[in-house]
Amino acid sequence: MASVGIIGASGFLGGEVARLLSRHPSLTLTAASSRSHAGQPLSRVHPALRGFQELTLQGELHDPRGLDLVFLATPHGYAMGEVPSLLSAGVKVVDLSADYRLRSPAVYTQWYAQAHLDAGRLGEAAYGIPELYRDRIRTARLVANPGCYPTAAALALAPLASKLSKDVPVIIDAKSGTSGAGAEPTDFTHHSRVAGTVSPYKVGQHRHTPEIAQTLSDLAGGPVEVVFTPHLVPLVRGILATCYARLAAPQETQALQTRYSEYYHGSKFVRVAAEPPSLAAVVGSNFCDLSIMVASKSSAVAFAALDNLGKGGAGQAVQNANLMLGLPEAAGLDFPGLGV
Repeated sequence: MASVGIIGASGFLGGEVARLLSRHPSLTLTAASSRSHAGQPLSRVHPALRGFQELTLQGELHDPRGLDLVFLATPHGYAMGEVPSLLSAGVKVVDLSADYRLRSPAVYTQWYAQAHLDAGRLGEAAYGIPELYRDRIRTARLVANPGCYPTAAALALAPLASKLSKDVPVIIDAKSGTSGAGAEPTDFTHHSRVAGTVSPYKVGQHRHTPEIAQTLSDLAGGPVEVVFTPHLVPLVRGILATCYARLAAPQETQALQTRYSEYYHGSKFVRVAAEPPSLAAVVGSNFCDLSIMVASKSSAVAFAALDNLGKGGAGQAVQNANLMLGLPEAAGLDFPGLGV
């Protein structure tokens, strides 16, 4: 059994990692920290874990040297202060924050309004979408777990990247449940403001925009312009992304569906279907369901559905940890969505 820890275990993502680890066949959670809940049982902060995870939360991880891997489930700006000492102690790291996702320190500063304190490691961190970067993740000691929106957009558009028109931006219209905003309540995510409506937010200013553009540009072999508009919907979990792409040459829907199926062949957690996906089929799981269809002679619409706390967060983090530790990729994650 590998021994793992969680820094930032009191939040939604940290709690979801702990939940997944509670039934993992090869990973044991032996240490968890939370500055705001130090001294409390993890199961008091996350009552669903009663009888499964009974650790007491530390204010800081006392000694990480006995751990094989640590999950950092902290706000941006924190992980870059912790990663150097963890790596020096021989501990592998999966960072669920944004601190190591962007390769350019200048772009990080532009979008996160602070200087990067560990810029030298931005090039070392493997970007943690296993379906796209599996081989690099296997040999990495530091993985930047992607954002939920970027995971949905990248998986939806990766098979099309080489076929995109260079003259028209990719348009991504995505809807997310409120858990994506984190455990701390805000005026914008308050139930009475969210229920019964759909609210676009941070139009043209969302921090996931450069992350999406970076991945799609890598896959396309050149710059890809992205127009990304997120929306908050009255759900707790789940993301549905609708992605509009202009193709360099006309395509048929059947040919694109075949391309998607072949592209993700052997990737257990990406399921390709002819019909648009259902959030109910993926919520509570590590699956991302995709579909692709031609909307006009040279335009395609790609859909992605995933759980923002699952494949868009904690589930993908555990999937990355499995690869980093030489375990079966699906270990601890091989179960379906809730379905209703």
